[in-house]
Amino acid sequence: MTVIETTAKPGLGTLTGIGVGPGPAAYLPLAALAALRAADVIYLPRARGAAQSVALQCLEGIDFDCSRLREIEFNMDPDRDVLRSHYAGLAQELAAELQAGKALAYLTIGDTLTYSTYGYVLAAVRDLLPACVCKTFPGITSYAAAAAALHWPLGVGKERTLILPCPDEATELRREIETHDIVVLMKVGERLSWVLALLNEMGIAAHCAFARRIGLPGEVLQSGLAQLDAEQASGYLATLLIRKNAIEKRHQP
Repeated sequence: MTVIETTAKPGLGTLTGIGVGPGPAAYLPLAALAALRAADVIYLPRARGAAQSVALQCLEGIDFDCSRLREIEFNMDPDRDVLRSHYAGLAQELAAELQAGKALAYLTIGDTLTYSTYGYVLAAVRDLLPACVCKTFPGITSYAAAAAALHWPLGVGKERTLILPCPDEATELRREIETHDIVVLMKVGERLSWVLALLNEMGIAAHCAFARRIGLPGEVLQSGLAQLDAEQASGYLATLLIRKNAIEKRHQP
């Protein structure tokens, strides 16, 4: 496991990014678990409007000091000025704790630096405290967890794989599918209905797959999407695996 670390300044605490889940608690690497248990303060993001942090759900059954949890409410506002203000304020709070010499852990769902809020937090903290020790443990991406749960290879031979936040237009997504062998589609949300219609129109829905809330209540895992109900399946923490052509079998029948 690779750990990226800066040079320490005496008296400063440490900031550790930890990817949890997605889903089963057993996905947490041992080194990250040790850092979680050693932290003085554990920052726990929760989406505004959610009753419980998904990151906390991903830690269910793991023994650690829950009194050290400090919840952060996130509102993913499309206004970038609002987001900048939010991250600046959060970074100042973390910097104050680090200057007090505390060991901080910041939890995020999936991999720490793949479409993660932790990337913004890390950059903001390092701007304020360049000498602070920052450690980042890689986590398991949603698409890797989905592929494993569905026994769905993400790449075979020389296939080209694109990881893509879902475009707003079907024509753009069609172009990406036509120019790649596999497309991992993230941040689908309410676009799922027209995405499924496009896959059926292109005649490829049968060898695509869909996952939502892997290992958590409300889990959806489906290979072959011709009959997937978009209304029932859409929601947060969804990943769609698109294969342009059926996978080639290389074993002897």
